[in-house]
Amino acid sequence: MVEKAILVRNLSKEYRIGLQKSLSLRESFVRNFTPSYEKKSRFWALQDLNFEINQGEALGVIGRNGAGKSTLLKILSRITEPTKGRIEINGRLASLLEVGTGFHPELTGRENIFLNGTILGMRRQEVRNKIEEIVEFSGVEKFLDTPVKRYSSGMYVRLAFAVAAHLDSEVLLVDEVLAVGDIEFQRKCLSKMGEIAGVGRTVILVSHNMASINSLCSTGIFLNAGKIESAGSIKEVVAHYLSSNREQEQSNLSERTDRVGNGHLRITDISIVNSKGLKTNSIYQMESFKVQLSYLIENKLADFTGCHFSIGIFDMFENIMISHQNLLVGKLFSSSEIRTSNTVTFSTKGVALKDGRYTISVDCVMGGEFIDRIEQATFLEILPSHFYNYERTFPKGLFGLEATWNIGEA
Repeated sequence: MVEKAILVRNLSKEYRIGLQKSLSLRESFVRNFTPSYEKKSRFWALQDLNFEINQGEALGVIGRNGAGKSTLLKILSRITEPTKGRIEINGRLASLLEVGTGFHPELTGRENIFLNGTILGMRRQEVRNKIEEIVEFSGVEKFLDTPVKRYSSGMYVRLAFAVAAHLDSEVLLVDEVLAVGDIEFQRKCLSKMGEIAGVGRTVILVSHNMASINSLCSTGIFLNAGKIESAGSIKEVVAHYLSSNREQEQSNLSERTDRVGNGHLRITDISIVNSKGLKTNSIYQMESFKVQLSYLIENKLADFTGCHFSIGIFDMFENIMISHQNLLVGKLFSSSEIRTSNTVTFSTKGVALKDGRYTISVDCVMGGEFIDRIEQATFLEILPSHFYNYERTFPKGLFGLEATWNIGEA
């Protein structure tokens, strides 16, 4: 029977918002005699969480900012106490929740390594046996006897991760502090966490990098507003998270008044569908996807020989990255085809854009005249993926290439 590394039951955490230690007489009076005051000042960061983590399991915790991910890790690492519920942790626990967690700024790097080992319950000789490996991994050997308060944030996180990963803990908690490190160090960290999970230690990783989560973790939890939205296999949880990632601020296209065209046909909706058939605005690099445009015919359309729909993908500076239209693949939609349907679909095997946020503009042209055009109709989030297998990060530049290398002529 597989033993449980962590058991969480009915876990909740409440915060009191905006409360000050010292209050004026008037503030005290208002607080004590206003029934709704206390209620408004309370906020539940986590609500009734229940889950289990097996020993040797790698769990990914995902969710939007403010979902409660970091709060959960702080409770698991005993930095803060839950308001309700209980947790059980079997084994020694090491955590890396923010830069320099557990470090004393006045102590040197070497002294902090021994301090962290002592906190974990290790003997001095056990730490001494690990110190060379820790120092080599962190790359801060020249500064090992310098107080860590003089370290840069990058040096801080390199040493902090090296200590947490190499000392003998059964459970490792990692928040997304690895963004502080350089690309090569992030790659080393991910490789090390995979190695840790492979030898039976338990890893819990919070990250917004879906490629890292997918490659490292076998199970996942999707937190939404302090509650577990879904839990299970990491692929299913990530798919659920991405499908829910359609921002509420996205405007209804049918209500857009900043459109161009004669209005005989109006594009009313735009949907992005990923390779699994889910509607989402988040697509991995080189993942096949579709853009579906729904439209309404406002006025009787005259017969015409053909029309074309176009999409354009723009970066944050409104530089056009990619444009495409049905005319490029030799298709001209006839007036009868347009009348008998209300949807047109653009399909692609994927784009090799650098990860980041882009916008999509759409239009419809008939007889050389704009029928409808909407700029920034929706957004597209390109997520990093293992595009080249060897590297975990995208190469320099805006685009990648599908390519091969061979010795000699090929």
